Amino acid sequence: MDSALTTVGLPLALGIIMFGLGLSLTIDDFRRVARHPKVVVIALGCQLLLLPLVCFGIVKVFDLPPLLAVGMMLLAASPGGTSANLFSHLFRGDVALNVSLTAVNSVISVVSLPLITNLAIDYFNLKDNVGLQFGKVLEVFAIVLVPVGIGMLVRARAAAFAARMDKPVRIGSAVILAILVLGVLASEAENVSDYLADVGLAAAIFCAVSLVTGYAVPRAAGVRDDQAIACSMEIGVHNGTLAIYVALEVLDNLTQKQQEQVAVPAAVYSIIMFVFAALWGAYVSRRVRAAAPPVVPAA
Repeated sequence: MDSALTTVGLPLALGIIMFGLGLSLTIDDFRRVARHPKVVVIALGCQLLLLPLVCFGIVKVFDLPPLLAVGMMLLAASPGGTSANLFSHLFRGDVALNVSLTAVNSVISVVSLPLITNLAIDYFNLKDNVGLQFGKVLEVFAIVLVPVGIGMLVRARAAAFAARMDKPVRIGSAVILAILVLGVLASEAENVSDYLADVGLAAAIFCAVSLVTGYAVPRAAGVRDDQAIACSMEIGVHNGTLAIYVALEVLDNLTQKQQEQVAVPAAVYSIIMFVFAALWGAYVSRRVRAAAPPVVPAA
């Protein structure tokens, strides 16, 4: 990919996306976590512990090359994306819970993302070539949390403006992600078919497992259907833009070619997840409606 696009455009694009996320958040979203600790703990447990282990198992089963394996683990460590809220709304999930989970997970990812990625780097013997040093952790912190904080401040001071900007920012976020995905795949055009053969099925299985786990585990723990749908979307719809940003900009001890290879799983997953999330959401919401007791008209 062109260096100007990655060094200037990509951080700016991610900043705009995180700013848009901030426009949808209030302090009450964080306070709500304390009022619903059970579902939040279950969802974060799946997101931060269970899914990275599942992803690692998939990577080992498919015996992925080290750079693609690290890219998969980087994807698994990325928090839910802003599109998770949209999918949750479309399929009758608890959108307020989505917003709270996105907020909390984005904060936690400042620590968990570098930790999981570094463990993968070390395990796949890339430790002599690349690492996430303290300065890079601060860079992730700045690019993730500072724009969110600014967005929250804007919402607190100008709620009407924040409401007007919600839809344009969501559309813009989807467009930005599409451009990044196409850019990554175009930069690796001569290897795309090989990469799809290597990582396409692995990414598809990981996406399906993420969506199903995000719904089934909370339901098994007694969580309401709408909250389970929210968890499913939060866990299955990853922030692909953040994963691509870390691959192309934060892991800067790699060559550009190696960075692009690490970004490939996030690009492939980002295409798959929109299709899978739509199909899964339609199935689950239809299932929930079918199981609901009929409404008896008043006499």
